[in-house]
Amino acid sequence: MSNPVAHNLLNLSLIRPVTFEHQNKLNSSCAPTNSIYQAAWPNQAAGKIGKSQLGKEFYGKGLNRPRQRLTTKSSRPVSVVPQAVLAMDPSSQAAEKFSLDGNIELQVEVTPTTIRQVNIQITHSSESLLLHWGAIRDKKEKWVFPSRFPDGTKNYKNRALRTPFLKSGAHSYLKLEIDDPAIQAIEFLIFDEARNKWFKNNGQNFHIKLPTERFGTNGQKLEQNISVPEDLVQIQAYIRWERKGKQNYTPEQEKEEYEAARMELLEEIARGASVEDLRAKLMKKDDTSGSNETKGNSVHGQKTKIPDDLVQIQAYIRWEKAGKPTYSPEQELREFEEARLELLSELEKGVSLDDIHKKIVKGEIQTKVSKQLRQKKYFSVEKIQRKARDLNQLICKHTGKLDEPKPSLEPRALTTIELYAKAKEEQETTPIFCKKHFKLGSNEILVLVTKLAEKMKIQIATDFQEPVTVHWALSQKGGEWLEPPSAILPPNSVPVKGAVDTQLTATSADLPSPVQTLELEIDGDSYKGMPFVLNVGEQWIKNNGSDFYVDFVQEAKQVQKDAGDGKGTARVLLDKIAEMESEAQKSFMHRFNIAADLVDEAKSAGKLGFAGLLVWMRFMAIRQLVWNKNYNVKPREISKAQDRLTDILQDVYANYPEYRELLRMIMSTVGRGGEGDVGQRIRDEILVIQRNNNCKGGIMEEWHQKLHNNTSPDDVIICQALIDYIKSDFDISVYWKTLNDNGITKERLLSYDRAIHSEPDFKRDQKEGLLRDLGHYMRTLKAVHSGADLESAIANCMGYSAEGQGFMVGVQINPISGLPSGYPDLLRFVLEHIEDRNVEALLEGLLEARQELRSLLLKPRDRLKDLLFLDLSLDSTVRTAIERGYEELNDAGPEKIMYFISLVVENLALSSDDNEDLIYCLKGWQFAINMFKGKKESWALYAKSVLDRTRLALASKGEWYHQVLQPSAEYLGSHLGVDQWAVNIFTEEIIRAGSAAALSSLLNRLDPVLRQTAHLGSWQVISPVEVVGYVTVVDELLDVQNKTYNRPTIIVSNRVKGEEEIPDGAVAVLTPDMPDVLSHVSVRARNCKVCFATCFDSGIMSDLQAKDGKLLKLQPTSADVIYRELSDSELLSPGSVKTKEDDVPSTITLVKKQFGGRYSISSEEFTSEMVGAKSRNIGYLKGKVPSWIGIPTSIALPFGVFEKVLSEKANQGVAEKLQVLKKRLEDGNHGALRDIREAVLDLVAPTNLVEELKGTMQSSGMPWPGAEGEQRWEQAWTAIKKVWASKWNERAYFSTRKVRLDHDYLCMAVLVQEIVNADYAFVIHTTNPSSGDSSEIYAEVVKGLGETLVGAYPGRALSFIAKKSNLDSPQVLGYPSKPIGLFIRRSIIFRSDSNGEDLEGYAGAGLYDSVPMDEEEEVVLDYTTDPLITDENFQKRILSSIARSGDEIEKLYGSPQDIEGVIRDGKLYVVQTRPQM
Repeated sequence: MSNPVAHNLLNLSLIRPVTFEHQNKLNSSCAPTNSIYQAAWPNQAAGKIGKSQLGKEFYGKGLNRPRQRLTTKSSRPVSVVPQAVLAMDPSSQAAEKFSLDGNIELQVEVTPTTIRQVNIQITHSSESLLLHWGAIRDKKEKWVFPSRFPDGTKNYKNRALRTPFLKSGAHSYLKLEIDDPAIQAIEFLIFDEARNKWFKNNGQNFHIKLPTERFGTNGQKLEQNISVPEDLVQIQAYIRWERKGKQNYTPEQEKEEYEAARMELLEEIARGASVEDLRAKLMKKDDTSGSNETKGNSVHGQKTKIPDDLVQIQAYIRWEKAGKPTYSPEQELREFEEARLELLSELEKGVSLDDIHKKIVKGEIQTKVSKQLRQKKYFSVEKIQRKARDLNQLICKHTGKLDEPKPSLEPRALTTIELYAKAKEEQETTPIFCKKHFKLGSNEILVLVTKLAEKMKIQIATDFQEPVTVHWALSQKGGEWLEPPSAILPPNSVPVKGAVDTQLTATSADLPSPVQTLELEIDGDSYKGMPFVLNVGEQWIKNNGSDFYVDFVQEAKQVQKDAGDGKGTARVLLDKIAEMESEAQKSFMHRFNIAADLVDEAKSAGKLGFAGLLVWMRFMAIRQLVWNKNYNVKPREISKAQDRLTDILQDVYANYPEYRELLRMIMSTVGRGGEGDVGQRIRDEILVIQRNNNCKGGIMEEWHQKLHNNTSPDDVIICQALIDYIKSDFDISVYWKTLNDNGITKERLLSYDRAIHSEPDFKRDQKEGLLRDLGHYMRTLKAVHSGADLESAIANCMGYSAEGQGFMVGVQINPISGLPSGYPDLLRFVLEHIEDRNVEALLEGLLEARQELRSLLLKPRDRLKDLLFLDLSLDSTVRTAIERGYEELNDAGPEKIMYFISLVVENLALSSDDNEDLIYCLKGWQFAINMFKGKKESWALYAKSVLDRTRLALASKGEWYHQVLQPSAEYLGSHLGVDQWAVNIFTEEIIRAGSAAALSSLLNRLDPVLRQTAHLGSWQVISPVEVVGYVTVVDELLDVQNKTYNRPTIIVSNRVKGEEEIPDGAVAVLTPDMPDVLSHVSVRARNCKVCFATCFDSGIMSDLQAKDGKLLKLQPTSADVIYRELSDSELLSPGSVKTKEDDVPSTITLVKKQFGGRYSISSEEFTSEMVGAKSRNIGYLKGKVPSWIGIPTSIALPFGVFEKVLSEKANQGVAEKLQVLKKRLEDGNHGALRDIREAVLDLVAPTNLVEELKGTMQSSGMPWPGAEGEQRWEQAWTAIKKVWASKWNERAYFSTRKVRLDHDYLCMAVLVQEIVNADYAFVIHTTNPSSGDSSEIYAEVVKGLGETLVGAYPGRALSFIAKKSNLDSPQVLGYPSKPIGLFIRRSIIFRSDSNGEDLEGYAGAGLYDSVPMDEEEEVVLDYTTDPLITDENFQKRILSSIARSGDEIEKLYGSPQDIEGVIRDGKLYVVQTRPQM
């Protein structure tokens, strides 16, 4: 193992080794499974194939690992796996029978095989029997746990195992397998759980002795005094493995193979072979030179003089000196023999075995091995083989929408003290410096401190009914009581032994009940605080056993009176948190217990409730809240409180999947905790460190006092700083750098209740011991405070044991059961590569580990939180590995960058509740990589679309975090006095703490590569108009769409959705956003001769934003924008730069349409007097276009129907309301627009309209909605009214105002069509709008309905051009990046068709709404399964048919056309056409 993190972890002895099926097997030390270097130096057992040496003994309260003793005076090899012995006939069995209560019989049979079997049978009707059991080893009475136990076995309070019986008829069965030969017996009781009844053996434990004899495969008893050296067993096991084709064994099979190898060798010995004969036979395969062979033979007779355990240690030292390479099996054997020869050389010099042992320990045996290059590996797992997975199985859809805040509860009536506090705060003219609110049962105490000039005013109030005396003093440092000067004593004060007793005075304020108060003033800088206690009715009242304390010198975080209304938060919960913060400040124990108590309330508040808890815990984690104040608490109590909180959170996580993402973040701020010994070891181990290393004074004593008073996450950093300081050869600057880099300053060290004043000052002879002990101590600290720390998280899941020292108890963590096969070795692989400079293999291992873990996190299970902390640590390590790997990508090609991006997207998806979009991004990246490998010409163009979509996904995630978290951060931060900077960047820091920031960096790195490869340039010019104007930077174009600029303005906008209007006075809009070329805003820009372009280069955008207020000249081409700065003198006269309003001819007028007597008409009746151009054009196409172009059946509600319906007597109230609202609108109250739209929805349909519309639809072959029931007709009628109401859309209203159209003259017909449930929708411009080239057609295509193309849906459509001279060869310009598609059931759509659309010189199209009768379904799109992307022939056929339809319609009209249509099952339909503007 090449790094200290992994080395520390693996020296914990992982309890349950499992093989790892991705590649070659690793053992518990992460050496190859056939390695002789599996022994941990010097007290760990020698390694064997797949066998972890974890002799475990349970002594009531702890699990102790027996130490391996090194033999120094005997030549018998030390055997770690139990030695085989001769015995009786293996078929014989020991059997015992017992009679229990009544007719209950118990029978126990023992089979003396290699792995001894204990079969237990009991006749009993109960189905809830448990075996309460343990094993006896080394003649000790205390129970130990064997390494094997049946499924369902649970650890009972670390005292026994409990295994359920299997029920079959009238009997219950159980089989135990004992593979530890040191176990001499098992003891047990039987417990009927349902009846709470114990079955004993005459009041004692059942005691079953186990046979100690061992048998070979031939049934021959093996002599007990015969042993086989472990190195030979390893060789034989390896030969068996080769003989069987080098299979991948399960852990159980590996153990069986190892024991079978031993049995084979013991049988050889039983037949008369010596150990030397076996060694010679097994070593024949080692083809050494004659000289070496001679040398080897010459010492054969001496080999047994060197104990194998010493040889193993020497071999381990050689391996370490060689740089810990991974050898082939042959090299391992050669290394073992070289180690033996080195020791024999010492023996020949006359050195005794005792002296050889001492020299080995000191490293004084000379060895010729040299450090090998780290890159040189012979037999290693360099990469894992990732499993193929169906990524769609990873999709989670738990948070599509943010929970709406629940209705506020009725305001809680303020208590008497709260009313008093409110009145006092309103009276105060100076800010409240400190406010304390103490709850004492049903009573309260309020302390208010204000500071003005040189005076400090303290007010104390309480609602106790009995007379109250305050026993108080002043202090200049913590814990001090100083008698106050007599000059400042308030009335009713009596000095008493270094303090003052002051009786409170009842106030006459207008309050529900009496309040007793005290008020005093002191010099502002004279004292640091005020301790006090109360005497009420001769009873002393304290603050949870401690003095009350008012701090005069806390940081100036003034109480903010205006915290907003809490909109978008779980306000009731946040108010309670703010109220309890003073209690939470006492210690982490208090804070975690309060948080645990609030979880149910957070759950009832929904997602915003857990957002509030997260904000609170995050403010704690970043040290914005007090961690400990005037309260001593034991580490085990903190650990227990952590354990309680995380237990509750894990239960919510298991049962409420919609909250998992927030819960993960909460748990990452809390730490793992752990009840009992792990927490207590924080106190105990620091004493051992001080004692072992003779460092009882100075910083170690100060730190010890702090740890005993209140341990915190700061202690992890302090420990690391001390380790770094020692490693740097005692460089004090390194100590401070580690502290400061992690937010701990000298002032913070001094601020602890038990301050740390001293710097470290250790002696050189303390170096080794301190590094060793602090390293172990770091593990203990991380086990409590660092839930997401990788090393401790893995150890906690895999299991470990550590012995106690001196008065300390040991600690034992059991492995988690049910982990995937090979999972421990996968984690070892991760640790082996954790510090690799090239991080690709590490990233693959981390993500494979997360994928394997995922299924275990989706349902309730034992120790779920430990698996969660492991997943959090793996997630965090991905982020740090990616950041470390940036350098690796400096010279990397696009394939590797795309692969790294795919890994980070996968990691982000595994941590997200709503990850469908991310999963499809991941699939997109994998498809792009395959296109690159397949040398597809369009790979870069496609990858650019995936990159754009991934950016949209990141932006969406950031917006969600901001919406969910930021309001709570602002509200709670204000109440708790959190620094404003911490509130302002709260959401940003949450995002930066995850994978999103690393992903964004990788995307920025790849973007220019893709643009260059795909010849995209830095710009997409949508409207190429040369302009001059002043730069104005805005966040969203929507915010300024109704503004009028009084000078020519170039708007640089971060966001453009696609539905906005271009503001008056704007001559250009430049944006990094990606509106479609055929979106509304794009069309408006071209129509109004406004320069409009998207910039893909963040550097250019930053430069433009930096020119805010400057005068620029823009010179766009079809693919670029050249700009330069001008002086004001170079600007032509203002009249030379026209506004859009100037461009509009004053001759544009509307003719008001009248009701023609018909409520509905068929397409054959469409005329200019009855309907708008949209309806007329669709009627004109019918029968004139080729048959392969479908035209949907259409009817219309003509002009004047709305006005006719409004005039009906049944709608008189609506008409009167509209008149009032229109007057408000004329007076400039634009809020009336929304009210008008809502009023229109109250219209009632006349009977004549319903009957006539029904007849027209049915005669035209369209389905009548009312045939499906009255509700369906109401849906249709509501849709019609929404179309009429869209006349008063803000965008439409202001658009007509700008061109001075009379809004009252605007009339609205309604085009009714049956919806074609589209596979694809398209828009065609028969003249390329970007270049003005009339020889080519430009079109955009989206999946699903066309609303995502013309509406404000983010992302780009697929775009292409086709030369009219070669329509069968379309050229794709860009692949789709829109994440959402709209789909609908068979339905009817009602389209707006006003007389204000397509007027010459004014493009009114797209201003008004088209409304389907049924709501569209939003579907997240997977383009990797879309044949339009993946099937080149299908793509060519569909795009060519779209282009040909545009050409046909243009020829029909004789002018450029703007056409909308859909594709369904390969059939093309045109739903409307208009002249291209």
